[in-house]
This record gives sequence, C-alpha cells and structure tokens, in this order.
Amino acid sequence: MQDIAIEVHNLWFKYKYSDEWVLKNINITIRKGESIVILGENGSGKTTLIKHFNGLLKPSRGSVKVLGIDTRQASVAQLSRKVGIVFQNPFHQFFSETVWDEVAFALYNFGFTEKEIKDRVEGTLKLLGLYKYKNKSPFTLSGGEMRRLALASILVYDPEIIVLDEPTVGQDARNKQKLAELIKLMVDMKKTVIVVTHDIEFAIENFPRVIVLSKGEVIADGPPNQIIYDDIIVKKSRIIRPPIISLLLRLGEVCDVSIDYSKVKFKDIANYIKGLAGGD
Repeated sequence: MQDIAIEVHNLWFKYKYSDEWVLKNINITIRKGESIVILGENGSGKTTLIKHFNGLLKPSRGSVKVLGIDTRQASVAQLSRKVGIVFQNPFHQFFSETVWDEVAFALYNFGFTEKEIKDRVEGTLKLLGLYKYKNKSPFTLSGGEMRRLALASILVYDPEIIVLDEPTVGQDARNKQKLAELIKLMVDMKKTVIVVTHDIEFAIENFPRVIVLSKGEVIADGPPNQIIYDDIIVKKSRIIRPPIISLLLRLGEVCDVSIDYSKVKFKDIANYIKGLAGGD
C-alpha cells in the first residue's frame, strides 16, 4: 500500500437530485510517481471522477483512498494539501487582485514563512513564464496564461499529486511543449500526475498509461498503442485518431503490409512511413 497514490474501489456516484449514475463501478489503482491521462467524450464522467480525488465529491457507493486516506473520513482542506487540482475553467479559481497574490494565497493558508512564500512564488512564476505579469490582475491574462497561473497556484505548495483538467485548451504548440516538459519534470520529482484531456495527440505523445471512460465506466486502461489502434475502444469512446495514425492504418490496408502497432508518437510513425515508402 505504501506505493499507491490513489485507489478507487467499486466507485459508484450519482448526484442527490438525480437517479442516474454518473460513475459506475470504477476500479483504478494509481501508483506514486505515475503519469496517466484520462480520455473520454463529454459526459463520460472524467471531471466527476477527479473531483473524488480531493474529496469535493464523496462516493455514493464504494471507496476512494488517497495516499491511504479514505476520502469519506477527510475534509477537502486536508486532501487539498496532498492533491492539487487545476480545473477546466481557471478563471473560476481566481479571486486575488494580482498574479503574485493569487499564487501566494495558498502558502499563507498553509502557514509558510514570508521568505518561503517569496522564494516559492518567484520561482514558480518564472518556471511558468508568468513573472513579468506578477503585478497584473489575473483577469487581464490570456486564456493560456490563465491556465498557467492556475497551475502555478497549485505547484507553488508542492502537493504530492497533481491533477490537470484540460490543460492544453488555449495553448499553442510552443506552450504545449512547455507543458509536456513540465509534466516530465514533475514526474522526475516523483510527483503523481493525472491529466484529463480531449487532446488525443498530446495524450499519446506524453503518457505511458491511458484510462478511457465512456458513460461513467472504464472501458480501457493500458498503454496508448493498445488504445489508439483498437477499433472497438475508439468507436465506443468516440476518440478521433490523429491523422498520421489513420494514414498508417490506411497504408497498411492499401499496401497490404504488416503494421507495427507499438508506434504512437508522431516522429516514430513518420519515420516508419518513410521506411515503408522507401521499400516496395
């Protein structure tokens, strides 16, 4: 149990005002230091699931344990120190007058010293390219900058588990690459990183494990190549394959060649297609 970050066991959930189950018999184990991505169409239950990770929602049936703590027995404040969640609409999380104060807020609540606060806020803002905006209002930032600010407000207090809900929305290719590098850095720091996204290309390029939800159920859990090349999973979850993977599959049909289904990254597939074209 010591190496388990999150354990979801027979989780069922529905809202009090509804008879419809939003989550149905979810069973997931996430180990410390893992980086995983959760995929699924709108309404599949992704955001509802991650809200169980810091106690914002409690199971209707079953259990969720975070670092060995049953979320039904802990407050959101206790769990938030261990699990930082950046939600899809970051502007709903802002209430301070300046970028600096927004990032510093949690540190004051957690009792950090003035020097620790200054060092942590300055370092985090620089890491995410936001230091030049330190005296600006959060609401004057662009959508992409707001998302980075929301992430900064979590990273600054150094939680063990970091959850990002649709972090690539509003980010250009350069900032997506920076985000990927930041996720790798967090994993190198032994953080557990969980990302919810519709960005299938970002998902399969950067994560070794993919969990797919559909209508409140886990329909797949494994490495990206086992997900993206499986016609049944793709159809059921309404995943749209990256064009280069669709091209590879079509080439396999037209040229009647055996496809290497281990390849999912753009550069690997591009080089593989070049190899096929250079042959027969």
